Amino acid sequence: MKVAIIKYNAGNIKSVLLALKRLGLEGTLTDNPEEILAADKVIFPGQGEAKSAMRYLKSRGLDQVIKSITNPFLGICLGLQLLCEHSEEGDTPCLGVFNSQVKKFPDHLKVPHMGWNTLSESADPIFKDIQFPAYFYFVHSYYATVSAQTLSQTDYMLPFSAVLKKDNFYAIQPHPEKSADVGEQFLKNFLFNI
Repeated sequence: MKVAIIKYNAGNIKSVLLALKRLGLEGTLTDNPEEILAADKVIFPGQGEAKSAMRYLKSRGLDQVIKSITNPFLGICLGLQLLCEHSEEGDTPCLGVFNSQVKKFPDHLKVPHMGWNTLSESADPIFKDIQFPAYFYFVHSYYATVSAQTLSQTDYMLPFSAVLKKDNFYAIQPHPEKSADVGEQFLKNFLFNI
C-alpha cells in the first residue's frame, strides 16, 4: 500500500511516520502532485500556522491537488483546520472541503487546549473497535465549528468538531499518533478498513 504524507513545512510529521511504521507501513513524505495522486491513502498532518501553511500549499499547486483526491484522505490537527472554509488564524481562506469555520478559543479559556479529552460516539467505520467514551490527545488553540459533516465532537467549554467526514475525506482534530492504543486503532481503521 502506498501512503503519501503531504509535505508543507508543518511540524509533527515524524510522529506520523513512526505511527505508520508501528503498523508495518512506510509513508512517503512528499509535495509532489503525481506521488500524492498515485497514493492509495493520503495523510495531511501538521502543527503550525494556517496562513503560512496555505501559502506553501498554493505555491506548489497542492490546494487544487488536495481537492481533486478521490482515494481515502485523512487530515490531522492543522490538516483538519486547513480543510475547512476559513480560519480566524491570520484571516485565512482555506480549502473549503468541509463547511466548518475555524475559530480561536475565547480569551477566557486556557489555550492551547492540551491533553486528553473525549470524543462523542459515532458508528462510522473509522471508529471500528473503539470503545466510547474514547480519549484522544489534543494540542490546539483554534477549533472547527460543528456542522452537518461533524462525525464526532468534543467539548472544551464549548462544542467543536473532533472528527469531520465528507465523501473520501476524513479529518481529526486530536493527534491519533499520540493517543496510545485508541489512536493506533483509529489510524489502523483509516489505513486498512476505509
